[in-house]
Amino acid sequence: MSEAVIAQKAKVVDSVTDQFKNAASAVIVDSRGLTVAQDTELRKELREAGVELHVIKNTILRRAADKAGFEGLDDTFVGPTAVAFSNEDVVAPARILAKFAETADALEIKGGLIEGKVASLDQINDLSKLPDRDGLLSMLLSVLQAPVRNVAYAVKAVADAKPAEEAEA
Repeated sequence: MSEAVIAQKAKVVDSVTDQFKNAASAVIVDSRGLTVAQDTELRKELREAGVELHVIKNTILRRAADKAGFEGLDDTFVGPTAVAFSNEDVVAPARILAKFAETADALEIKGGLIEGKVASLDQINDLSKLPDRDGLLSMLLSVLQAPVRNVAYAVKAVADAKPAEEAEA
């Protein structure tokens, strides 16, 4: 191989290393067997959620993962491999890919990274069951509003009871 080709591949490894380091989460999948329509639909859903899906050679992935300090991913870099990177939403890649895998048998989740730590297939599946960011925020808001709502109901009950007591007197 020429030095120019080696330098170009080194740049690709560095780029993938940066993606691994900067990712809030990354999910590694085998998308072999998806139809063009399914692949297009999957990429569209991922793009709308701010997730990038890249098909990358396994040797580049191995070198980038080693360079980024992620050990234990080499077993997932077998066969055709695509990686979904998300820099913001930790849950989005796992949720979208797991939901898509339910209808598309050809899509197989292999493993990934969650907040800088290597994650097993079970951990990715557990993560996929969490609601999205907006759903979690609405749940949090509901929990925060509950005490205020309960106080309001108590005050209203006391206020409603006062006129009844005054009428009896």
